[in-house]
Amino acid sequence: MNDIVLILAALAIVTLGSIFSSRRPKVGFYTAIVGLILGLVACRSLHYGLFIFAIGIINLVSLEAIRSEIKGVDYGLVGLMTLATLYIFNTSDLSLVLASLVLVSAPTYILVMIREGGANVEVGIKYIAFMVFATILFLIGAVILAAKIEALYIFGYVMLILGLALEVGIAPLHEWVPDIFASADPIPISIIASMAKILPFIAALRILISTSNALTGAITLFTACIAAISMFTGNIGALTAKEHGRVLGYSTVANMGYVLSVIVAISKPEFILVALTGGLLMLFSNAAGKIGFFNAIKGEGAFSPLMYALAFSFIGIPPLLGFWGKLFIVLSLIDVGYIWLAVLLVLNSAISVPYYTRLARELGVGWKTNLVNVICSAVVVITLITIVPPNWFIEGVKILSQGIGLALGG
Repeated sequence: MNDIVLILAALAIVTLGSIFSSRRPKVGFYTAIVGLILGLVACRSLHYGLFIFAIGIINLVSLEAIRSEIKGVDYGLVGLMTLATLYIFNTSDLSLVLASLVLVSAPTYILVMIREGGANVEVGIKYIAFMVFATILFLIGAVILAAKIEALYIFGYVMLILGLALEVGIAPLHEWVPDIFASADPIPISIIASMAKILPFIAALRILISTSNALTGAITLFTACIAAISMFTGNIGALTAKEHGRVLGYSTVANMGYVLSVIVAISKPEFILVALTGGLLMLFSNAAGKIGFFNAIKGEGAFSPLMYALAFSFIGIPPLLGFWGKLFIVLSLIDVGYIWLAVLLVLNSAISVPYYTRLARELGVGWKTNLVNVICSAVVVITLITIVPPNWFIEGVKILSQGIGLALGG
């Protein structure tokens, strides 16, 4: 009960801060921070909560690099997204899970249009059209699955996966991603590419776990094939793309394919703990890297060693965060019998080496004491946190899972 009170108080503070920030934008910034602190206290896992809190705070700070017409409100939007992501493991109620999904998605409709000198309406219309359709598909799938009508299970499953694919940019429903990432302002895109990717996966995985039945083992092959297509589409697209934003868009398509492969583990519940751990670590690695690279694009470069550190994490060089995410995903795939998908994941990691090192080389510059390098330093610290092997994170994920009634093995 206390966590609900804290989350409601946090939402009220962030909302009021946004309202009163029209004349004093910093009010929105500080109230968002207060709200996130309350959200962190309410989160049932300190480890998960600290990752989300850190990503949220860095996103708030990155907004200082852009002057928008809604300065102050933008802080509140990021605050709401972060609070919803902190809360997702605090409830087992389907309606609240879906409400959290909407609370993360809706603010991005405004954020994507932010740019200096006026709203980017063309980008906004394209993005909103895709996101509304994605949310509708996801909700239809979730409601059908929740009804637990066996005859409609496969239809509900496919609708949910297609909605998720469109929401986060998984091939073949990824067409909006490279275009939006290349044409929108890098700062709001860094927020969308980091925070907005986490909760949809968690929501989908939770719904699919709680509604699994005898048909689940067969239909997960569909998910595995989509994941493989997304890996190859993203990495090959990034190899051939020239614009930095477009390269990072295709990189997102590939990374979302890696994370989607986690869902095949629901066919064997005893291995879900390892899969969920890998998926979360991969999402955090993607968030840190996208924040760093997009801020470097906005600031016309960042300190070269920081760029290479983020690139190596994306590639999966040990002991960086991206390595551990991929390792746990690969182990879970082997455990559930999808060895071919594990091999493809490793192969695609190798394919990604040229374009990540090219990004690091082209965006890397000498050291300057500025906001971009402060932000990039902060996200590199996140990627370095797994120098201590993340057994501690596995325990945190187990606590989260037990708190929402999921019996996970490990």
